[in-house]
Amino acid sequence: MTTYSNHRAPLWGLPDPDMQAEFYADIPVKRAVAWVLDTALISLTTALIVLFTAGIGLFFIGFIFLVTGFIYRVVSIANKSATLGMRVAAIEFRNHKGQRFDTGTAFLHTLGYSLSMSFVFPQVISIILMLTGARAQGLTDMILGTAAINRNAAE
Repeated sequence: MTTYSNHRAPLWGLPDPDMQAEFYADIPVKRAVAWVLDTALISLTTALIVLFTAGIGLFFIGFIFLVTGFIYRVVSIANKSATLGMRVAAIEFRNHKGQRFDTGTAFLHTLGYSLSMSFVFPQVISIILMLTGARAQGLTDMILGTAAINRNAAE
């Protein structure tokens, strides 16, 4: 009889993609829908900020968009483990233990997302990983050991 010590136990607290496939069903499509909704919301917020600066914000619109998006993602993911777009798409993030994100994980995930969006190659890798991986994880998800899952399957 073989016994396993704690250091040999599986590290994943995430649902098994083979035994609980419903947690990962249609995740890439839902993440794309969530991304479009979130980008629209961030764009609208950026436009309002530019309006409140009497147009001076137009000179810094790229920076305002980046900062607004970063703050939006960190705050919404830290509070509900999902952005508003993700909530509409009925998905949420879970860490490697299967728990919702805390503020630190939300910050790291948003930082990884922002960095990968800054360069074409990491973003292409993320998309390929999401479309081909069993847990539909992007590059940042793979590095942090996180995954997006269907919220309805978690309840």
